[in-house]
Amino acid sequence: MGFYALTGLINGIVSSILGLFVYSKNRRALTNRTFGLFCLTVSVWSYSYFLWQISTTESGALFWSKGLMAGAVFIAIFYLHFILSFLGKVKEYKKILIFGYLIFAFFFFANFTSFFVENVTPKLNFPYWPNPGILYHPFLLLWILYAIYPVYLLFREFSVTTGVFKSQIKYILIGTIVGYAGGITNYLLWYDIPIPPFGNWTTTIYLIIVAYAILKYHLLEIRVILTELLVGAIGLILLIQAITAETLGLKIFGFFLLTLFSIVGYFLIKGILREISLRTELQKAYEDLKKLDKAKSEFISIASHQLRTPLTAIKGYISMIFEKIYGKPPEKMEKPLENIHSSSERLIKLVNDLLNVSRIESGRMEIKLEKLSLEELEKIITSVAEELKNITREKNIYLKTDFPEKTWKETKKPLPRILIDRDKIRQAITNVIDNAIRYTEKGEVTIKYKVQNEKCTIEISDTGVGLTKYELSKMFESFSRGAAGTRLHTEGAGLGLYIARRFVEMHNGKIWAESKGKNKGSTFYIELPIK
Repeated sequence: MGFYALTGLINGIVSSILGLFVYSKNRRALTNRTFGLFCLTVSVWSYSYFLWQISTTESGALFWSKGLMAGAVFIAIFYLHFILSFLGKVKEYKKILIFGYLIFAFFFFANFTSFFVENVTPKLNFPYWPNPGILYHPFLLLWILYAIYPVYLLFREFSVTTGVFKSQIKYILIGTIVGYAGGITNYLLWYDIPIPPFGNWTTTIYLIIVAYAILKYHLLEIRVILTELLVGAIGLILLIQAITAETLGLKIFGFFLLTLFSIVGYFLIKGILREISLRTELQKAYEDLKKLDKAKSEFISIASHQLRTPLTAIKGYISMIFEKIYGKPPEKMEKPLENIHSSSERLIKLVNDLLNVSRIESGRMEIKLEKLSLEELEKIITSVAEELKNITREKNIYLKTDFPEKTWKETKKPLPRILIDRDKIRQAITNVIDNAIRYTEKGEVTIKYKVQNEKCTIEISDTGVGLTKYELSKMFESFSRGAAGTRLHTEGAGLGLYIARRFVEMHNGKIWAESKGKNKGSTFYIELPIK
């Protein structure tokens, strides 16, 4: 088997597998059908090319020469149809398609006369090379025009489109140019130009690149086709070896190997298809989850905005009642009014937390950085502690700050500066301290900080209920609460520490917690870089 016969056989196998696979993926899609027809015509041309090259008689060579032209006649028009369906422009160019099918159908029937392929004669190293008849010349001119036109359409679409579709067009253009550049060498000897069809093998490269352009962006799957090509090629080699074996024993052994390989190849391809199907389902599930997550965030944002206004109004009116703007309320109303006031405050805090979560997850949370000295950071921590002392007094626990004895001014060193969003860091510190207070039934909560290795670490330790390893791993997730939450802090939603973590991470900092176990207290750390 010569080189040119082998290229024809390989082209035939590749085009057959690609065409069948693409067509079977979606038989109703026009793009799949036209690509399948295009591959069919390439297959007819390729297999006839192979049989022509191995022909040993003039009549056989002439017959298969007409066979290869029967396939070649429709290659250009089917390719144009495929490109138009791929671009979604079939209706727009319907007249050009109809004219093309009619004129190439005429040349198809003319192919069976001597007016198309006149005869075969020796040329270069080929014993039987076809010679053109009188109708071959106008056919080749029209064929070239119909082959170039889809390239023009692709270039024009490439210049105006973007994204994935642009990348697909780019690959199809590359494949088409490679295929045409090699395929044109098949026509030179027809006109006695002494150049052999050395580029015939590029048809395979061309088909694979065009398929890859589709497969790469999830219209088809490249691994399946490559596996099928490999299985088909090895199967063909085993079949040829079995047929051409010299003894009966070798023939039986060859067919046994072919059967065994066919079974293994079948299950290999089936396994890959199953994997692809599972991956497609998982991808779809992931996209659905993303949509649900987005809908959830949008709902939280809208609901929170709608709730904030009436809650603020309720709190405002209750405050005015306390201030006796509407007169002194009856004594028996004071306790219920206090409950309403505290409940409205909790609801407003929850709404604000939900809004923060919504902004964080949608990427709409803005951060306004400013350089603060550590003295200013101390003031922020102190003010937070003062605000929360009412809660500690109610619970009869001690809240204290334990800052370095010497102030930064007394050290006579340049004051370290820290680049933070004052409000975000204040909120993070508040949430952590509040959490420590809520989960401490007796004892104390201590706040301190240290500066080391260009980092400032704020430490909040308590003598509370402590944490298990599992609770530590989930501590900073949204809507996550420790086991003691339902008992000690029933109104919590599990958002405070999550918001604190996200705010700290916005500053390229870290937040974590440590605990020796249940009823052994906990320590929370907020680490911020010093700029």
